[in-house]
Amino acid sequence: MSVSAAEASEYHSKDFNWETLRQEIETDPSLNYHIVPFASPQPEEQHSKDSIKAWQNFHVQHSSGKFFKERRYLLKEFPELVSCADGCKVLEVGCGNGSTALPILRGNEKIILYACDCSNETLERAKEFVAASNVASVEHRLHPFYCDFATTGFPKWLACDYCREIFSLKDQSDVREKRTHETDSWSMEERSCCVGGVDFVTLIFTLSAVPLQTMPTAIRECFSVLKPGGMLLFRDYGLYDMTMLRFEPDQRVGFREYMRSDGTRSYFFCLDTVRNLFICAGFIELEIEYCCVKSVNRRNGKSMRRVWVHGKFQKPI
Repeated sequence: MSVSAAEASEYHSKDFNWETLRQEIETDPSLNYHIVPFASPQPEEQHSKDSIKAWQNFHVQHSSGKFFKERRYLLKEFPELVSCADGCKVLEVGCGNGSTALPILRGNEKIILYACDCSNETLERAKEFVAASNVASVEHRLHPFYCDFATTGFPKWLACDYCREIFSLKDQSDVREKRTHETDSWSMEERSCCVGGVDFVTLIFTLSAVPLQTMPTAIRECFSVLKPGGMLLFRDYGLYDMTMLRFEPDQRVGFREYMRSDGTRSYFFCLDTVRNLFICAGFIELEIEYCCVKSVNRRNGKSMRRVWVHGKFQKPI
């Protein structure tokens, strides 16, 4: 087995049962503060501004590939990114330093990737990181751009108002009617005002950094730029992940929501929360599950139980 295949297997294995972990955590009195309700969340507007600034500072400090390793397991988790048609368009939301963009570009030499982040400095690091990898024709296939999708939405050049209206029509006979004077292609050449939307959206450890109150709006924005039949690929922190249990009581800023010492925030998802968020936005659930991985800290030899939520959601055709 190759190194990348071995890593992929490790990240997707089921090393322990999540229900067993849940029972253990919820019966431990010392961890009770993670479970009790949280009464006074911060106002949404201030929450969003503080969160954006904190993440911008975080990425400036941790912009090297040493902090964020290339996510080679992604193509095993989401093989659709490899098997999709030539010229397939992918929108990566919250690209960071390029640790997700690189394996996608490497795994499919015909794919076109639009990658956004809320930090211009991070986008520069992502371009440098990907360019240094010698991936084929990357300069023509990677299109990074600044965007805080949760507050301002995606730019019109990604999907114009006309395309978004077309995408939202449930009866595809209406679509054909509206496009009487157009061809069947959604390409940028024929819709010169925009790229015509995307075939995939990836939310890889991004939604957890968005304020909980803003998540429904953020997901609807992702829905609006997807072509009918397009897929949203999701992976993020799961409930009772090791990192959640490390937070102290005074670091809680909401129910299942915490603030690190650098001001960045993180939400920890249960399956029902993820399912409800995406279905309410209009998506169809294809897959959703906990990924439970046990690893060992090389420094101290301690076992670490990691929990992530893996999901695939489709926009109706």
